[in-house]
Amino acid sequence: MELLPLSVLFILGAIIASFMGVVAARLHTGASIVVGRSRCDACNAPLTPLMMVPIVSYLISGGRAQCCGARLSPLAPVSEALLGGLFVLAYLKVGLSSVLLLLLAALSLLLALVLYDLAHQILPPRLLAAFLAASALVGYLSAASFAEFRTTLFTALLIAGSLVFVHVASRGRAMGFSDAPLVFGLSLFAGPSAFPGFIFSFWIGAAIGIILLARRPAGSRMRVEVPFAPFLAAGFILAYFTQWNPFIFLADSLW
Repeated sequence: MELLPLSVLFILGAIIASFMGVVAARLHTGASIVVGRSRCDACNAPLTPLMMVPIVSYLISGGRAQCCGARLSPLAPVSEALLGGLFVLAYLKVGLSSVLLLLLAALSLLLALVLYDLAHQILPPRLLAAFLAASALVGYLSAASFAEFRTTLFTALLIAGSLVFVHVASRGRAMGFSDAPLVFGLSLFAGPSAFPGFIFSFWIGAAIGIILLARRPAGSRMRVEVPFAPFLAAGFILAYFTQWNPFIFLADSLW
């Protein structure tokens, strides 16, 4: 295993994650995504290139802004390290193939969707459409035959339809409508791992929900609204890269 291509992919993933953070922060604000200097969220001072080196700048500064000393959110370095790691895993999974570039694009767009959902609890249509297109191509090119892709497409429609039903039945209180097209794209992306990914998403969401409820002050009746896109992304990514199928485990346990 050559370390050079893996290192290059990790660095590339971290850089793209930093840019996706900019996309999530500036989209629908009127600010240009590609033009204009980044500024400190605390004091609005312009950031120098050395202040924006993915992961490294955060570690060197001790998690504080170099311009004003304000504490920085760890979300940026975590997302940069995460996407860098996913780029490496994608290369190890599909190799240097026609699917790789599309797979990296889908992962990058998925990160932007998750970051935007964390900030605004909504999924922007333009990013969602781009992710759906990339995921559809990944699913089509990864399928061994058109019949297999057709099965993947049917599975994706079934899973997405279940979220539409939950949205309609709860009148939007239990789940946002935009989660349905997101899970449709994730199912196309995951292929045969779509159902396990869907199950993992709810397991992860339930675990995080229990933790949040446990940390809520005693006697508090405040509702805690948590965006579901990060759980969906985590579940499907986990299933896609591990290929672990909980249904097989349950079947073995029963027999």
